[in-house]
Amino acid sequence: MTVLLPGGYTDESGHLHRDVELAPLRGREEARIPEWMRHGHAAALTMILSRCIRRLGSIRPVPPAVVRQLLVADRQYLLIKLRDMTFGDRVQATIRCPRTDCGSKIDIDFFLGDVPITESQDKGPIYQMELSRDAARDENNEHTDPAVVFRLPTGEDQELIAPLAAVADTDAEAAFELLLTRCIQQRGSRRFSPRALGEIEEQMSAVAPKVELTIDGQCRDCGHDFAVPFDLPDFYFRELQRNQALLHREVHYLAYHYHWSEREIMAMPRGKRRRYIEVLADELETLSHVD
Repeated sequence: MTVLLPGGYTDESGHLHRDVELAPLRGREEARIPEWMRHGHAAALTMILSRCIRRLGSIRPVPPAVVRQLLVADRQYLLIKLRDMTFGDRVQATIRCPRTDCGSKIDIDFFLGDVPITESQDKGPIYQMELSRDAARDENNEHTDPAVVFRLPTGEDQELIAPLAAVADTDAEAAFELLLTRCIQQRGSRRFSPRALGEIEEQMSAVAPKVELTIDGQCRDCGHDFAVPFDLPDFYFRELQRNQALLHREVHYLAYHYHWSEREIMAMPRGKRRRYIEVLADELETLSHVD
């Protein structure tokens, strides 16, 4: 599959790369999902994409170091395409009502092809803005330089803040502040006020590509209207983990009947394994009715 990133990767020479050749997961990558998951979703996604991206613009092969530098939205977009190639376009899942006094299970059903994708108009990779007069004040209430230069968050940023974000909910704000400050260029020792960080976040959101993975609905039990983010990496990785036992059975089934090696079977993507299994099942069914 060849796709066009909504953002893009700018290399050290300033050249923008957007077209990606994406191959499906093979059995050997599926088998390593539990191992990669121990390092967090962002790190696991880096490992998966570095094995499935065959080409990024003129870059071939694409090492993990480059995959880490892809924008967050571009990685989400590639994950959508990869999930489509693995399990199909339709997503059926269960979430919890976000209302604290309810928490009822809610079934959701949507198609990945309907997820809104917004391409960034300004590809950066560096952006400039000016803070408002009040936001530019320092901790002594003195006016400072309102100019701010920033870049957009990448997979590497997500990997680095993941341990802090995972400690406790109370650290979510600190993790978010760390993410923003990592993206601000030539910051030096300057500390930004919450208002300044809010304005920077707003401008980042305005210029960044977007993958709108938000679920809107209403809880049938409490009637609460909600709009909650859908964690596609977590959902996809759990799908793959649940299929570990099935993967081993597929390898056994094909090895037993075709006498292929485990290495040969694990080099196949899920769809190809399934097609051989369907052909084999039809053949065995036909042979069972002979005589």
